[in-house]
Amino acid sequence: MASVRTQREIRQRAPLWLVALLFANLVIMALDARDSDGRQKVVRIWTQTLAAPIQSASSKASGATSGFFQRIWNFRSTADENERLKQQLAQTEIELQKAREQSFENDRLKGLLNLKEQIGYDSVPARVIARDASVWFNTIMINRGTSSGIAINMPVVTAGGIVGRVITVSPFSSQVMLITDEKAGAGAVVGQLSQSGALGSVRGRPENGMIEMRYVPGTEKVEVGDDVMTTGQDGIYPPGLNVGKVAVVKHGTATQAHEILIKPGGGLDHLEEVAVLLYRPPQRATPEQSLPNAVEKPKK
Repeated sequence: MASVRTQREIRQRAPLWLVALLFANLVIMALDARDSDGRQKVVRIWTQTLAAPIQSASSKASGATSGFFQRIWNFRSTADENERLKQQLAQTEIELQKAREQSFENDRLKGLLNLKEQIGYDSVPARVIARDASVWFNTIMINRGTSSGIAINMPVVTAGGIVGRVITVSPFSSQVMLITDEKAGAGAVVGQLSQSGALGSVRGRPENGMIEMRYVPGTEKVEVGDDVMTTGQDGIYPPGLNVGKVAVVKHGTATQAHEILIKPGGGLDHLEEVAVLLYRPPQRATPEQSLPNAVEKPKK
């Protein structure tokens, strides 16, 4: 009975085994099959055909991802390079500015050193170390004092013209009143002293940083742009120093003096180095010495 059942099962399963064997044979043939040239297996071709779209999509996605991160890296590298170039540019500008300042300082110092040849007086170079806190900077402090031979009322100048006079001194510093201070003054002439009769006096105008010239006769010729020089009659400044140039003139008449404003030539708005002239005005003769018939009375 068992053997009958077994044979029956074999007969029933035989078609299935046949189909399985045929399918296996087909698979083996397909795996071993080649194209018409006999160079490539057909399965490989089918596999590559089916995998190509997937590989393409995967490659694009991978390329886009890597490109995205590469762009981020490039952007960061560019930003770092840009920042480095900015720092280099800023450093270069600082060095260029320092070079310009040193060049200007050298020019100013050369001008101060040439003063003796120009005006014939010994001088002491000094550096401005402080300025008055007021709006118009009517006084400055310099780093030279009595230890350098500086004394009260000595004139202070630059290569461009007069700056002011020393009003207080200490061993290592001095205070200078600028010519633009309303309490400052000097004898002056429009043009050359030996060639012009436009004599007068100057005083500061602190409200506008200019210098006012007074008492110039209205009959004398004065025009904008004329040079104004010191006369030496004030007992402070030697003759022949530049005061500035006429900036504004309101012409007077035979009975009325000119109204003149002068732009200072000493560069008062950007003072850094100055020179103190070791100048002492000549002593004026006393009336008894100046009168030929004067006889000095004996002292009791």
